[in-house]
Amino acid sequence: MKTRRLGKSGFEVSEIGLGCWQLGGDFGPLNEQQAGEILNQARENGINFWDTADVYGDGRSESLIADWRKQHSNTDLKVATKVGRSGRLFPDKFSKQQVKNDIQASAKRLGVECIDLIQLHCVPPQILIDGEIFSWLQDFKHEGLIEHYGASVETIEEGLSCLQDKELASLQIIFNVFRQDAMQQLLPKAAANDVGIIVRLPLASGLLSGKFKANHQFAQSDHRNYNSEGQAFSVGETFSGIPLNKGVELVDGLRNWLPSDWEMAAFALRWVLDHPQVSTVIAGASKPQHVIANCLAADKPSLSTKTHQQLTEFYQQQVKQHIRGQI
Repeated sequence: MKTRRLGKSGFEVSEIGLGCWQLGGDFGPLNEQQAGEILNQARENGINFWDTADVYGDGRSESLIADWRKQHSNTDLKVATKVGRSGRLFPDKFSKQQVKNDIQASAKRLGVECIDLIQLHCVPPQILIDGEIFSWLQDFKHEGLIEHYGASVETIEEGLSCLQDKELASLQIIFNVFRQDAMQQLLPKAAANDVGIIVRLPLASGLLSGKFKANHQFAQSDHRNYNSEGQAFSVGETFSGIPLNKGVELVDGLRNWLPSDWEMAAFALRWVLDHPQVSTVIAGASKPQHVIANCLAADKPSLSTKTHQQLTEFYQQQVKQHIRGQI
């Protein structure tokens, strides 16, 4: 597994990271044994960057990671978590003390004194614009509660706002074949500011795996069921904002450029990795074999310039118009 530098943090992180949202049960039921098998597979494949959040299963994801680390104490990992979406803060109860309390609770669940990377978790845009929350994070960094901080955002505008903070180490964004707008301004500015880019939803909630059919039925506890219209949080977090049936149709259109011996998921992940500003791609996995499949993309050759041009045209002409919510 190749590594890339995560911005000014200096962390050398695996090109393919592990998104741990699934460990919280938000993609359907997943027991402790299954979680352990996924984490084992991740490390066996050289994935050294794991991304979680305090609200994934109300802390369950963080706790499962801590349990795994107790049994693998010599493993060199960078674990990033997030703060800002708990009911104690979101949407309008943000205070320095409560943010600190939530970060301390995450550290306790993770079994660490200092968190490698804390990220603001899609906090309201006005909080980012105000900017005071970044000074809080700077204080927590100087106190030794966190080593570095970043932000996970929902829109390009929010990302650009975060980049105004000079100590920001990372920016987590939605970026995939069906959400390409970050290429224009956000990625170049992040690179200029030495901010590492963490890509989430590289497969658009599994849509770009190419394995779904129209009207696919998801478990009741799966966000692809209960948030299909943005009922629980931003619709852009589910299938990148594209209705499932339309998304399946668009994925079929991508097969025009899919090499004959490639899986669709590897094709989609390789597209993301071909952007040098990207530090790591946090691909989720609900089964160990998903981890293996994700890692295979890092070994694939880069797509041709012509293919990238064709995919950009496809996005602009056929995909972008179907995205719901702000990009």
